Amino acid sequence: MIIYANADDTTSVEVRMERDTVWLSLNQMAALFDRHKSVISRHLKNVFSTGELERDSVVAIFATTATDGKTYETEHFNLDAILSVGYRVNSRSGTRFRQWATRRLHEHLVQGYSLNERRLQEYREGWTHLKRAIGLAQSASGSKELKANEISGLLDIIARYADALTTLDRFDRRELENLGLNAEITFVIELEEARGVIRALRKNLKATPLFGSERDESFGGILRSVVQTWDGEYLYNSIEEQAAHLLYFVIKNHPFTDGNKRIGAFLFVWFLDRNQHRLDPDGQPKINANGLAALALLVAQSDPAHKEDIIKLIINLVKNPLEISRETRPGA
Repeated sequence: MIIYANADDTTSVEVRMERDTVWLSLNQMAALFDRHKSVISRHLKNVFSTGELERDSVVAIFATTATDGKTYETEHFNLDAILSVGYRVNSRSGTRFRQWATRRLHEHLVQGYSLNERRLQEYREGWTHLKRAIGLAQSASGSKELKANEISGLLDIIARYADALTTLDRFDRRELENLGLNAEITFVIELEEARGVIRALRKNLKATPLFGSERDESFGGILRSVVQTWDGEYLYNSIEEQAAHLLYFVIKNHPFTDGNKRIGAFLFVWFLDRNQHRLDPDGQPKINANGLAALALLVAQSDPAHKEDIIKLIINLVKNPLEISRETRPGA
């Protein structure tokens, strides 16, 4: 998939490049040419009825995810059909798209692949955050304030992800990697349920009544912020992102009189477990006990200016192993 935007960015559509051509759905064509889809449909009907194009040769069915999150089989029309409609609409936006599509198709045929530069930049920025976070972990591992098991936990984090940094070179060679985050969020922490498990944790740890005592209403605010939405979608739309922000916010915002690091770590693991994301494919915890303790301390001691770096580290610790491969297909 690549993104086409017109000169003033008022129209932006994701364009599928496949079988050495580009494909758009009826709705996308309507948005592109700034015409109602009934107008586009009428033009297509004329294209096929006059024999200008054979329908079977320019139409394909692709799976499309709609705004309701469901996947539908949707008709898409190739560049020949798009151009035929574009000439009939005869709009300036149509002319610009024809010029763009011809140029990008030529690039695709010559290079063997197409790149979305905006997404490429997002990947690079993500790995830059990860690299910085590992540097912070390395610095913290030399602290005299840490115990031996905590240093061991930090070194385990560094060892697990140092090799991943070599993928930065692969980005530079245009060998992109799927982030692999899991959007199958099936469990959301409710405030009263969280209070109940914190009371059970206090009892299990034989902690004082101050453990888990809420200082104000900020704990409820943290839980709401983790699942906040924008235009009907989660702002943090993966299990990994919600878990990372939950751990960070509980530890850094100090919503409890005592026990913030322990409670944050517990809720983090509980959330991952309820979303069936705590274990790796071999059935082992993605973060062991020492690593979890070290991660909580790293969050607690980190500079707020490094928040995005720490969040990126946590996300990469709990996501499933990445599959790195060179893609030469459109949209790679």
